[in-house]
Amino acid sequence: MTNSDAAISSRGSRNTEMMFPTARGRVRLGTLNNLRWMAVIGQSTALILVYFGLGYALPLTLCATAIGASAILNLALSVAYPATRRLHAREATAFLAYDILQLAALLYLTGGVTNPFSLLFVAPVVISAATLELADTLLLATIAFVAISFLVEFHRPLPWRPDEVFTLPPMYVFGIWASLIAGMGFTSIYAYRTASESTRMADALSATQLALARADRLAALGALAAAAAHELGTPLGTIAVVAHELARETPPDAPHAEDFLLLRAEAERCRKILTRLAQPDDAVIGATNHLPLGALLDDIAEPHRGLDLEIVIEAQAGTAPKVWRVPEVSYGLNNLVENATDFAVEKIRLVARWDAKSITVDVIDDGPGFSPEILERIGDPYVTSRPRAKTTVKDLAERDHQEGMGLGFFIAKTLLEQTGASVSARNAPDGGALVRVVWPKGAIDGETAPNKEA
Repeated sequence: MTNSDAAISSRGSRNTEMMFPTARGRVRLGTLNNLRWMAVIGQSTALILVYFGLGYALPLTLCATAIGASAILNLALSVAYPATRRLHAREATAFLAYDILQLAALLYLTGGVTNPFSLLFVAPVVISAATLELADTLLLATIAFVAISFLVEFHRPLPWRPDEVFTLPPMYVFGIWASLIAGMGFTSIYAYRTASESTRMADALSATQLALARADRLAALGALAAAAAHELGTPLGTIAVVAHELARETPPDAPHAEDFLLLRAEAERCRKILTRLAQPDDAVIGATNHLPLGALLDDIAEPHRGLDLEIVIEAQAGTAPKVWRVPEVSYGLNNLVENATDFAVEKIRLVARWDAKSITVDVIDDGPGFSPEILERIGDPYVTSRPRAKTTVKDLAERDHQEGMGLGFFIAKTLLEQTGASVSARNAPDGGALVRVVWPKGAIDGETAPNKEA
């Protein structure tokens, strides 16, 4: 295996792992340690300010012990492990659970939920929601819920002026409890959804890059095959000449006459194979050439014919523009056609139009079209809610779930946009789904091929 093969294989393996939720459950130890040091500094500052600055009475020794426990834990972890160590989900959950319990101990000594710093219960749960699994977050949220509820009834008095007694009405304390629970829930849900969408987007982009890398590898293999064919042409020609001379000089009834004829035929066969390798088929994904738009669409549609579906290419009258067949265009349009074959009943139309400002390609199927709720999110990774077409009574009876365009459409959209295209989707006026790809003039029909980095 070459270095490039190994790199792509490793990249594909990592990408496969990222597709599953377990990829979220890895947090750097240094990150949690730094956050805990911030908590230690903040708690120490508040303790010193309240006790020495304001002169409020509080159990200084017990509070300092709770804060010192966090400092000792951080020092022990820093000595035992490198800061770059990735924690497993269970380890990270355990450390965050400790932070919740340590905060609960401090608040028990300093007024319970009436202490303004009870808001910090939200922090460990939100950190978990942004980095760990849903089950881990629910576990931490449960621990925080129990701790908050416990502190409503059981806690030492809030540090206050010696000559005053600070009390809050029970209904107000209940309001604090409710606000903490609601705030923890809303912020955690928001953090979880945001992190999940970011992770899914990153995973989908990785899949897009992997698909394009594979297409580039095919192009490289085609160039290698052409070079090999050129280098092998000379020795093979020599073999063919020698075989021809031996066959001509050997009597027909000689023992090796048939062998010489076979050698000559096989040499000729090898020559034809090398000729094809030296001029690789334009249909190979990754080939870069300049061809009419209609020919490009015909090549893209060809692999999908023979699936009991009619694929029709419709182009406006006139001379079609010549476009560059780069991997992004070929792979992107191929994905759109492949998605259309999944949902079409009988027919798919590829409609090509052009003018002085743009080139447009519509991919239209006669399937059920997009459901209304998906149209706003079409193009996001893993959006799958367009129902598949069913063509028999048995199929209609079995249609109990929804499937639709997901990662494939996202990859197609991303690749096509790299060539300057804009991609949109909607339901066709006469039924079915319509995906429209529009390139500005010169994007794929200019003098040079589109820049992949665009």
